[in-house]
Amino acid sequence: MAKPIKPGTDNKPGGTYVEVGPKGGKVDRPRIVHIDPGDRLPPTKEPGNGWIKK
Repeated sequence: MAKPIKPGTDNKPGGTYVEVGPKGGKVDRPRIVHIDPGDRLPPTKEPGNGWIKK
């Protein structure tokens, strides 16, 4: 399983990202966001969570 990307990280490839737990596990009602190339990943619902590219 890929390591989650921290919120606020920029210069990532564009696409759809799904919120995951600190170790990459599923979370209840995850946020799903779409960013353009080079955009910054938004904050997650809970501290410690991260993002995985879908």
